[in-house]
Amino acid sequence: MSRADILARYRAVRAHTREICAPLRTEDYVVQPITDVSPPRWHIAHVTWFFEQFVLGKYAPDYKPYHPDYAFLFNSYYNLVGERTERPKRGLLTRPTVDELWAYREEIDARMTRLLESCDDATLAELLPVLEIGLNHEQQHQELLLTDIKFILFQAPLYPAYREDAPAAARRADTGWSEFEGGLVEIGHDGNGFAFDNEGPRHKQFLRPFRLANDLVSNADYLRFMQDGGYSRPELWLSDGWDVAQREGWQAPLYWLEREGRRQTFTLHGLRELQPDKPVRHVSYYEADAYARWAGKRLPTEFEWEHAIVQAGAMSAVSGQNQPASAKPTSLKLRRPGATAGKPGLVGQVWEWTGSAYLPYPGYRAPEGAIGEYNGKFMVNQMVLRGGSLATPAGHIRPTYRNFWHPDKRWQFTGIRLAEDA
Repeated sequence: MSRADILARYRAVRAHTREICAPLRTEDYVVQPITDVSPPRWHIAHVTWFFEQFVLGKYAPDYKPYHPDYAFLFNSYYNLVGERTERPKRGLLTRPTVDELWAYREEIDARMTRLLESCDDATLAELLPVLEIGLNHEQQHQELLLTDIKFILFQAPLYPAYREDAPAAARRADTGWSEFEGGLVEIGHDGNGFAFDNEGPRHKQFLRPFRLANDLVSNADYLRFMQDGGYSRPELWLSDGWDVAQREGWQAPLYWLEREGRRQTFTLHGLRELQPDKPVRHVSYYEADAYARWAGKRLPTEFEWEHAIVQAGAMSAVSGQNQPASAKPTSLKLRRPGATAGKPGLVGQVWEWTGSAYLPYPGYRAPEGAIGEYNGKFMVNQMVLRGGSLATPAGHIRPTYRNFWHPDKRWQFTGIRLAEDA
């Protein structure tokens, strides 16, 4: 890539964050209703601090921080960098103001531009991998922005819309199953293009023959589970999941409401009638696992899921429907190898829970330094999700991408695809 190409990519990613925030009002920027949800103002500052800390601070000559306290305010979890604001207290930071944080972004963008234009070729080559991580990191926060904004707006009894224009409904896939022989297969990123460190090393896994559902579990499917006492039958639930469901009073997926006898769901486009054919969204791993057990099936392992998608080997633009118009998202099709009949299942509408714990691949080593805290230290007590959602930026929907969340989390666009032994 030329310097002009590098700068263009940097500016495009940074501009996209501003575009996501365009519909917000000042009040929307400052709310933190639960620990998992960070205020939008914190997101826009944190991703800016990332470039200041890991690029400018290391590669700009005689660099002086923009503000001496911003590292404390906007560091997320990099212990090697220093002390930081506790995550549950991000919503208490009324200063610096939203306007001051946008000014911070503009100044860091100006400093980054000067660095990328003026540094020598050797420095540019050395900083490019860190810059690429920073850009992908910001894109991850663009998705978090959308999911956090949705939860924030849901707290208002008026149920305001983030955007008025609703995306077109994705078509249903063939409701059958695709069968895969399994065997010894290659798993993990092959090194062609960008990947996060947790997507490798590439290694072999043995899979038994299996089947994967062509379609995602729909709202109508999940409603039948609910009507059959799904939330009141402990035999369907893992012990931890049953405890959480009882403690939190779960009776339906997050954002489902019943008003005047009608089932509705809250979306980024405001309240909508529940559409039976759409994929069920905002369910926890515990709910996904309970549904699979009720259906007499199971969740796929992450290795089965990746192998099936690689075998499908096709792409289709359906995701990112809640991203601003400038986004160019892609999504994967799932089709039985060699199949010509039926409609392919679409990947990219929801993050799909797998039955795999988030653990390092054989031979994995976290990078040295603070950047090594990006993924490796979270490899415990979490479950892997694969695919991508309507909020996922372009380029992040790929067969090897490993998302991960604690099994009780529901505020992300998470859903269910079933598997079974063949």
